[in-house]
Amino acid sequence: MDYMTLKETAEKWNVTPRQVNYLCSAGRIPGAVKMASVWLVPKNADKPVDGRTKQGKELKNAEDTLR
Repeated sequence: MDYMTLKETAEKWNVTPRQVNYLCSAGRIPGAVKMASVWLVPKNADKPVDGRTKQGKELKNAEDTLR
């Protein structure tokens, strides 16, 4: 499997590397692994939904109702 660094992922998703680090630490990116002190994100990983926005809240509520 191919992996990206935090910086590469941040550029791809248009967020900060710190935000990607937080998402990895919170377990919100499936397949992300920590090697020594560096997080590696799979190249095919999708950006998690941001629950802070109106659109993100709607998507989260839709996912919860499907369960």
